[in-house]
Amino acid sequence: MSLPRAICTWRGCAVERPEVRMTSQTPLPHSPRPGPPTMSTVVELNVGGEFYTTTLGTLRKFPGSKLAEMFSSSAKACTDAEGRFFIDRPGTYFRPILDYLRIGQVPTQHIPEVYREAQFYEIRPLVKLLEDMPEIFGEQVSRKQFLLQVPGYSESLELMVRLARAEAITARKSSVLVCLVETEEQDAYYSEVLHFLQDKEKSVVKFGPWKAALDSSDLLYCLAMDIKAQGYKAVYDLFLVYATKTTRIYFNIYSFTFTWW
Repeated sequence: MSLPRAICTWRGCAVERPEVRMTSQTPLPHSPRPGPPTMSTVVELNVGGEFYTTTLGTLRKFPGSKLAEMFSSSAKACTDAEGRFFIDRPGTYFRPILDYLRIGQVPTQHIPEVYREAQFYEIRPLVKLLEDMPEIFGEQVSRKQFLLQVPGYSESLELMVRLARAEAITARKSSVLVCLVETEEQDAYYSEVLHFLQDKEKSVVKFGPWKAALDSSDLLYCLAMDIKAQGYKAVYDLFLVYATKTTRIYFNIYSFTFTWW
């Protein structure tokens, strides 16, 4: 079947060319679909109001991390008004994270804050490096392991603060007694005095017993540190209790005094 010919001129010469007609069998031209972002794709970020530019390869450097998952093909992106990928985290401490991903540079400043962000993004190699630094090893590793030996430490600390707040409704100061029970034998030894104090309507919180060889003074230091970290003002002193039926004096009982105004 011959095609009809159309005639067009060029500089006065007649040139014939076939006329192409679009039919239902003729495939329509189409533009290719954009493929998935490649590892070298440039990405603009808005991290808590701080702007960064990097690549997907950098953000996905550690597969399995939360940061890599944020920029996986299946993740639902959150963008700001300018189309930047938005992460609702402190932007100041994202730069050390990014420098580590780019060139392996280990942070030297703001170590606790960067450590917290590295934990959030689940960048485990950086978390491990930071945990070896004195600032993190002492506070987050050594002290944390110490407190793990005290059953119910966090719950008892929360109870302390709750009791102190309850007694401060009409007072400038309030006090809570803390009993540190190191062993099972001491637990039985202090049970009598604890009942006695509770009968006197004293607020008492018991810590222990614990199995590890922990020093009570170290535990007191941890309590004072954690109370201060929550924004409260508190001091503690030894609280002596003289038994009513015996001549024994009970130690390891301390009075924590909270000042409210």
